Amino acid sequence: MSDALEKGREIVSRLNPGLEEVLAETYPAVPGMAEALVEWAYGRHYARDGLDLKTRQLCTVAALTALGGQTAPQLKVNIRHTRAAGASETEILEVIWQMAVYGGLPAAINGLNAAQEVFAEETGG
Repeated sequence: MSDALEKGREIVSRLNPGLEEVLAETYPAVPGMAEALVEWAYGRHYARDGLDLKTRQLCTVAALTALGGQTAPQLKVNIRHTRAAGASETEILEVIWQMAVYGGLPAAINGLNAAQEVFAEETGG
């Protein structure tokens, strides 16, 4: 096992235990996809020095928000990851709202809706 895959698995187990298995089950037609994602995204990017995990996750939420509504499923997953990395609801909402300047109001509104859905799930509401 590569060092990056090991680091990636450590980060994924902190943010979303079982993610690698879920991805493998969701995309069986692409063998190795889950492992590649964990190794490349988490083990080679999220594991880098220079930014803490919470900041990296907030950046991910910002980028997915600015990309627009088609990223809603990934945005929701990463909002959950950002919460697991220690970000507050307020921090996440402010990052999403900031993207109204860069991605436009529709993108920010879609992001806010996604965040509200995640927060409601967290509280059982």
